[in-house]
Amino acid sequence: MPETVTFTDPAGRGEPVTLEVVELPDDLPDLELRRAHIPEPDPYYVDLGMLYRLAKLETIRRGPFADTPLHLALRGHMGTGKDHDLEQFAARLRMPYYRIPLTGEVRDITLIGSIKLHGDGKGGTESRWEDGDITRALRGPALINLSELNAAGAETLFALHGLLDRHQALELPTGELVRLRSDVRIFGTLNPTDLRDYAGTQTLNKAFADRWIIWEKDFPTEEQLVTMLERRHPTMLPELVPLIARLAVEINESFVAGDARTRVETPMSLRTVLDRIPAGLRMFASEEDPLRRAWEEFVLPHIDRYDRDHYETVWAAVVRRGPAGPPFRD
Repeated sequence: MPETVTFTDPAGRGEPVTLEVVELPDDLPDLELRRAHIPEPDPYYVDLGMLYRLAKLETIRRGPFADTPLHLALRGHMGTGKDHDLEQFAARLRMPYYRIPLTGEVRDITLIGSIKLHGDGKGGTESRWEDGDITRALRGPALINLSELNAAGAETLFALHGLLDRHQALELPTGELVRLRSDVRIFGTLNPTDLRDYAGTQTLNKAFADRWIIWEKDFPTEEQLVTMLERRHPTMLPELVPLIARLAVEINESFVAGDARTRVETPMSLRTVLDRIPAGLRMFASEEDPLRRAWEEFVLPHIDRYDRDHYETVWAAVVRRGPAGPPFRD
């Protein structure tokens, strides 16, 4: 009997979704390499509802819309956990996960492949086709994450058009058609296109954008951040948890504010909340105010100088002075 995994709705509204995990065929030429690409489940990951939504989409991709191109892109600001969501979805389904950044430096030959010269063992050379990143991933079960979609160059986007529409195939310069397998899923991530300093990003070409379903990924709420902190750092002093969460929420509300006079240009990412501040608390545990020292050494250096006044205003309103004593009760 096939092994299954069940996804539940964190909001408690929808029915659980049960999916069969992906089985890698034994005859895959790169079987061991694909096994190595299966990510480990993150024991501290908190599903805010995205995995459940992805599972709901997967049920129709495996059912009535199996032949319909339903490629999904997650759009959100830096540090909202877009790539992590997709990685953990692959981990739950035991799918090989390929994250392929589409930066402006990436060219279509890097993604698709090219003909290269190799020694023939007789003192001469011979030309052979070498798969690029996307082509290699397409040849077996895979969850492909085309990260930073709106940073890709035009030639890269046009090279992918045929793969993402009803043609569902990548045509190589050799004439080979690499068709989209039923056990391959293509996702993408992108930052919003606004006045933010996301260097190298641009508005998606309309024809390319139309090949995607686009879901928004927002910053976590205070309650969600508290849950994440408690799961990842269960021995943290209870008084610290809501303070860190509130700092992040207040800063990020200023980040998305419509009024350019009051908004800041750098958010507090999940990396800052879940990794950097707790590391700072550990590092400065013996200080008189560990949270303040963590703020000064692990948060403020990331901030543009003209935003620091606002960060300090939020600090004064939310914390003023951090709790005394050891920040962790190990």
